[in-house]
Amino acid sequence: WLGTSAILAIGGGAVHLAYRASLARAHARLEGRSQVFQSRFGPMEYAIDGEGPPVLMVHGTGGGFDQGLSFAAPLTKDGWQIIAPSRFGYLRTDLPANPSLGNQADAFADLLDQLNIDCLPVIGGSAGALSALQFAIRHPARCSAVIAIVPATFVPGRSPVRPGKLGAAIMEYGLQSDFLFWAGMNLAEDKMIATLLATDPAIVRTASPDEQARVRGILRDILPVSIRAKGLLNDGLQAGMPPEQDIEKIKVPTLAISIEDDRFGTADAARHIAATVPEAELVIYSSGGHVWVGHDADM
Repeated sequence: WLGTSAILAIGGGAVHLAYRASLARAHARLEGRSQVFQSRFGPMEYAIDGEGPPVLMVHGTGGGFDQGLSFAAPLTKDGWQIIAPSRFGYLRTDLPANPSLGNQADAFADLLDQLNIDCLPVIGGSAGALSALQFAIRHPARCSAVIAIVPATFVPGRSPVRPGKLGAAIMEYGLQSDFLFWAGMNLAEDKMIATLLATDPAIVRTASPDEQARVRGILRDILPVSIRAKGLLNDGLQAGMPPEQDIEKIKVPTLAISIEDDRFGTADAARHIAATVPEAELVIYSSGGHVWVGHDADM
């Protein structure tokens, strides 16, 4: 009994040390990379990377400014400056009493005022496409183009997306606990990829080493999840039952990109955008899941 207890104590201590080290790395990755200004809805965080014409990169579920910078990093090599805000409830951006898509779009306009930017293209990924499209609708003079990537947006006739028992448990517990999220990544990576990244784990396993590392990085970089929890829960409401938007009012060049086997069903949303926004273009890849495995170089 004493021997078993000693082994468990040593094992538990090792787990605790590994968790604390991972959490420390996650916090260190965010440290000193962003700024905060006072929008009309409260403190709003953003980061800037690169030099050249600015583009607004709106992150998806589980993100923050860091995800925006990561997703748009290739654009800096092409001479773009990335403006990456943290949406409502993520990291150091407040969740206001009314975190509507319209208010989020207006907060983006406040950010442009803060940076003295008149007009720029906007890219929205996943749940971020909702507020990116809303920005193009509400602030047409300030949006020169819009790109919706795997958009978690409205599809006519679709029932609200409800998570299964596993997804509901992850949302309720795992997405509010750094330790549970870390444990899930280490003990049930395939389940996390299938549930949170809406991607067939088999596709990831057969991808190139670089693509496998990219996908695992997307999952890993959700940590620390505790300071993203409010945003995640808000996204669950908005992207789970996305409202219909007046996207037919968008007059700027528009591109919708998705993957046919995305388990969030964003291919249908991309088709709806392309069919509704005047002269919008559509790109659909056959496989790759919600995180476009095998197509990162094409994006």
